[in-house]
Amino acid sequence: MTPEFDRALGRYAELIVKVGLNLQPGQRLLIRAPIEAAPLARAVAAQAYDRGARLVETLYNDPQMALVRFGHAPADSFTEVSQWPTATGLEYAGNGQAMLSIVGTDPDLLRDVDPARLNTVRRAEGQALAPVSRLVSADAINWCVVGYATPAWAARVFPELSPEEATTRLWAAIFAAVRLDAPDPLAAWQAHNAVLAARTAALNERQYTALHFTGPGTDLTIGLPVNHRWIGGAAPTAIGISNVANIPTEEIFTAPHRGRVEGTVRATMPLSLSGKLVKDFAVTFAGGRVVDVRAAAGEALLRSLIETDEGAARLGEVALVPAGSPISQSGILYYNTLFDENAASHIALGRAYRNCIAGCEGLDDDDFGALGGNSSNAHVDFMIGSAEIDVDGITGDGAAEPLMRAGEWVD
Repeated sequence: MTPEFDRALGRYAELIVKVGLNLQPGQRLLIRAPIEAAPLARAVAAQAYDRGARLVETLYNDPQMALVRFGHAPADSFTEVSQWPTATGLEYAGNGQAMLSIVGTDPDLLRDVDPARLNTVRRAEGQALAPVSRLVSADAINWCVVGYATPAWAARVFPELSPEEATTRLWAAIFAAVRLDAPDPLAAWQAHNAVLAARTAALNERQYTALHFTGPGTDLTIGLPVNHRWIGGAAPTAIGISNVANIPTEEIFTAPHRGRVEGTVRATMPLSLSGKLVKDFAVTFAGGRVVDVRAAAGEALLRSLIETDEGAARLGEVALVPAGSPISQSGILYYNTLFDENAASHIALGRAYRNCIAGCEGLDDDDFGALGGNSSNAHVDFMIGSAEIDVDGITGDGAAEPLMRAGEWVD
């Protein structure tokens, strides 16, 4: 690493702490990261302490250990899961502290692993971490997810380049995506959040009963609950601290009605799922539930995701992103949902964010479901938007109002 890169990493850490987390004096911070991301974790810790953090702790993981487990562990052991990560998460999320996740794993790391074993581990871990996931997805605390350019990830994104060149190129793309190349990144984010806030306010005022997506291979109607809320950019948490949960972010999103999704949608990008890629796939819904799946690659893994629990076969999020977003215009396929979801409109199978329906904070799963919200241990986004997709808002009297044409906002 060069001094110039170290300075850029410091600015990135400052952005994460001040904009993403909006960390407050006196808070603690828990960082989850792959071991290769230690330089960023350390830079974030320095910024956090300078901002008045009482304690910064880091939980590192080694992605290669998953390969070791799948290759050598007993066949009947894949339901084994430890409870200490849940206890640690609850210590933070249950006490008003902040949490940061750093991602950057090779999207093809587990490509040769049996999908059934992957699904078994995902289910076990999802069930164990469900209490933490519910708190975080309800914005009970200030939290954030960011990326780190590991060599393995960079090699997947830029396979034609040498390892060093690929990593340098991916870092440049990440820094541009998070607006670190602006003269004043913090001011750039303030302006960007204002744009997203205006979009959410306009849609919250309209209160459409449904959205209709049309395009090649797509004719999908997504019903919306009464009193749904659109969220985008900086958003308030239950503890009164506004944060930006994803850096980067170009989306505005809300919760679909779990029982009112009809039609077929074709994914416009591959999905990186449990270390494998699902490619060229389409999903059909009836009565809010997935009734058919077709994929050129990874179909079994996608089907196993849908079978995680009852809610995994229903939608928990619909998000609108213009085809002209900076990440889309970069022309880079990141094979990483954090970035790719900000290049295109998308939907998510599984858990809905409870703050996306007014009055649902603190409700149990049954009461949340009665209002149209979906509960699940899963939450997996996949991209359905492009410059060929149109989106209409459906009003209470059934009229269709154009929201997006050829992937761009209609103003």
